[in-house]
Amino acid sequence: MSRGTYILIFILVLSIAAGIFSYQPLWQKFSSFRPWSLGLDLEGGSYLIYDVDTRNIGVAETDSVLNGLRDVIERRVNLFGVSEPRVFIQKGGGGSRLVVELAGIKDVSQAIQQIGETPLLDFREVTKSTSTAEVASGTLAVSEQSGIEFILTPLTGRYVKGAQVVFGGGGSGVSLSPSVALEFDNKGAELFGELTAKNIGRPIAVFLDNQLITMPTVQAEIQGGKAEITGNFTVEEARKLVERFNAGALPAPITLVNQETISPELGADSLKKAILAGTIGTLFIMFFMTLYYRGLGLFASLALLIYVVLTLGLFKLIPITMTLAGIAGFILSIGMAVDANVLIFERTKEEMKRGLKKEDALEEGFKRAWTSIRDSNITTILTSCILYYFTSSFVKGFALTLLLGVLVSMFSAITVTRTLLRTFISNPKS
Repeated sequence: MSRGTYILIFILVLSIAAGIFSYQPLWQKFSSFRPWSLGLDLEGGSYLIYDVDTRNIGVAETDSVLNGLRDVIERRVNLFGVSEPRVFIQKGGGGSRLVVELAGIKDVSQAIQQIGETPLLDFREVTKSTSTAEVASGTLAVSEQSGIEFILTPLTGRYVKGAQVVFGGGGSGVSLSPSVALEFDNKGAELFGELTAKNIGRPIAVFLDNQLITMPTVQAEIQGGKAEITGNFTVEEARKLVERFNAGALPAPITLVNQETISPELGADSLKKAILAGTIGTLFIMFFMTLYYRGLGLFASLALLIYVVLTLGLFKLIPITMTLAGIAGFILSIGMAVDANVLIFERTKEEMKRGLKKEDALEEGFKRAWTSIRDSNITTILTSCILYYFTSSFVKGFALTLLLGVLVSMFSAITVTRTLLRTFISNPKS
């Protein structure tokens, strides 16, 4: 067999595997691996919008506080067992909003109550430890800290002015390793000084919403209300710790301003309609391609089916949370895949009119159509990237599925269709 035949067999086997993987009912009884992730508009759930009051927060601290707040709310939402929850900040109109998408949640009132609570930051003493090294590193989760007990202290986030990432060094020179600088108010400085004096050589645990975020070891009594947490932090780890400190130290009150609830029945109905629309559209395109291009259209239709199952398999493998907007992006990408075949076949027809043999005309058609396919797809890819990074959640879903769909469609048009035609039309008698 030729190299092209081996490639075709691989593509067909991969497509069959992707089809089985995508169609959950075929194997969901045997395994729960990678179920489809559906957004709240398809699965049902609640869409909550909160106003974030940042009036008492300095401009320089706003982003850190908002990111920390989002992190806290995200961890709270995860406790509800929500499927693929989404929590993000929206800025605009002179203010900031926190958006929470809760797909499939049952007790919305309880979620609203817990989400609305102010993040609680507190400092605790460590009374027992089985491993000084592990405690000092602060890498163990609370549930894993056998032999460690914590005692609450009066020092909480209300006494912390703020935190920031700093780069500094010891007496031997300047270090590029980041650390976290804390600053307390007058009362906090007094409490922190007493706490460090009692725990020299021992760790102090810091909790946010009852979850351990760091456990540094006290090197000396610290007075003056300024402290620095050092360690082998990466810049990202230090930034994350600062955000968590600021979320609890500089609470930004949130107020629920809008709530939309979608029933599971309505979501299921929307999903059925979206699948039906996509199926009818794809079949109609295949019928048109076959009617207009005849033999070439049959190969294009097969390539389109391969494109659909490969793209769906990719969406499920990543996994991508599918929404109605995301399905719309995927259906649009099907049109892009067909458009590439149309360009190729029209160029092929022109080359055949010039007197070239069918196989030579096809090769020339692919070669000459490639620049148009490349340019149009790159334009769509750039647009998808802009939409993804500068818009809200529903548009992001549309942009992401369109982006991935276009990337796969380029592979489908140039590799799958080309391989099919080379394999079956390489013989002039075929």
